[in-house]
Amino acid sequence: MRDTATNLDKDKAVADYAPLVKRIAYHLMARLPSSVQIDDLIQAGLIGLLDAATHFDASQGAQFETYAVQRVRGAMLDELRQADWLPRNVRKSLRVIEAAVSKLEQKSGRPPTERELAEELNMPLAQYQQMLQDARGCQLLYYEDFQEAEGADFFDHYGAEQRVNPLDILSDGRFRNQLVKAIEGLPEREQLVMALYYEQDLNLKEIGEVLGVSESRVCQLHGQAVSRLRSRLRDWT
Repeated sequence: MRDTATNLDKDKAVADYAPLVKRIAYHLMARLPSSVQIDDLIQAGLIGLLDAATHFDASQGAQFETYAVQRVRGAMLDELRQADWLPRNVRKSLRVIEAAVSKLEQKSGRPPTERELAEELNMPLAQYQQMLQDARGCQLLYYEDFQEAEGADFFDHYGAEQRVNPLDILSDGRFRNQLVKAIEGLPEREQLVMALYYEQDLNLKEIGEVLGVSESRVCQLHGQAVSRLRSRLRDWT
């Protein structure tokens, strides 16, 4: 049985790092569909934090925060796996947007505006923007992009051996160069959203405060940026 001092240390660690759990959860939300509830992620993350505080061994030389981040993220991913968070309509919507982006870029030689994309999809601008928000959770590369079978669980691919590994692609210098070029070709505001999210580690709310727009608008800009990048990098997916 653990002594009182150890229990107090564990309680203090959980209290001190609870804000970190919330930050990880909010940062992860940009990659998840709107059906995912932030409170569920935070609850799972707190369980992961408690597990980290219970099993942390300082003699191994690792810092607790580094160890805790891994445990918290792992707990959140486990929660998402069990919730089957990636509905097929999310991927379908993303593919439709990608196709429209590709068609209009080839036609005009420049990034299409939101209004142009909405017109190409034969829908009002507001409906297109809602489509972007509903498709929240789009990523640059999916394991599903490298196989033909449908219906497989997204997170199961992370533990399975794949003939083509996205990590290998991301490590390929040619891909990185093409990705940099694709990012530089994004509209200025979308470039800023990507920089603030992936480089500065800001969450959607914080980015919205920087840009002076709502959190949902940041979500739309992020989703549209990823759709443009996937369209331009389709030879790699």
